[in-house]
Amino acid sequence: MAQISYPKPPFSDQQQDRQPGQSAPMNPPPDHGEKTYKGSGKLAGKIALITGADSGIGRAVAIAFAREGADVAIAYLNEHEDAKETARWVEEAGRKTLLLPGDITDRAFCRELVAKTVELFGRVDVLVNNAAYQMVYDSLEDISDEEWDKTFSTNIGAIFRITKAAVPYMKPGSAIVNTTSVNADSPNPGLIAYASTKGAIQNFTGGLAQLLAEKGIRANGVAPGPIWTPLIPSTMKPEQVRTFGSQVPMKRPGQPAELAAAYVMLASDEASYISGATIAVTGGKPII
Repeated sequence: MAQISYPKPPFSDQQQDRQPGQSAPMNPPPDHGEKTYKGSGKLAGKIALITGADSGIGRAVAIAFAREGADVAIAYLNEHEDAKETARWVEEAGRKTLLLPGDITDRAFCRELVAKTVELFGRVDVLVNNAAYQMVYDSLEDISDEEWDKTFSTNIGAIFRITKAAVPYMKPGSAIVNTTSVNADSPNPGLIAYASTKGAIQNFTGGLAQLLAEKGIRANGVAPGPIWTPLIPSTMKPEQVRTFGSQVPMKRPGQPAELAAAYVMLASDEASYISGATIAVTGGKPII
């Protein structure tokens, strides 16, 4: 990908009322690699299932995977227009796609999205657990039990359920890539529920890598820093959106396109001896 000068804050005031948000209203618009990502066959013939693939990081990964030769199942909540746009880019790359709308806090749906992927494509070669939920709270007392449970069910419970359903259909050489976060190592106090789940994902991924090694299945994580996705204007306060990304050494948020290569590498056969690792894509903020 050619070097691009990406926008830095301050950004214009913008709020979205509905979680997890939509791409179209965002200013500046996120870059998912639509014009820049060039594939080279790293995932030729593979079948990928990506959660949260309607927008943000998930869309960027779907576009990259398709251009690398993979067919892509797109799991998402209910952002149908965004999901159709992702599917359009996958199909434009000459690959097949499958749209899977539904709520991953629903245990039956977690099994269903794997079953439907296998029904169409016959197997799962790459599972990307990317969908997530967050909300900002100023104090612990503001977080209800229901909010805490929803965050954990979406962010780590669903990863357990989907992975458990997918593993029987994954052959040796398959890969699982989980989206964790810089918050796993450096938790933002305003995102305490979200940050806690990201720490759990990182720990789960390390254990999973060891459990699945004998099956020839690899498990790794990607830890994004501040990334410009619809989750930001739909979950953060106006002043936080305005200055989003300014806290890292690069002084800007990352674009979804800037994470795609990490997911491609971990999904590819070139990463055959990488398992239990976490790749940080954080704009210069180290993770320990």
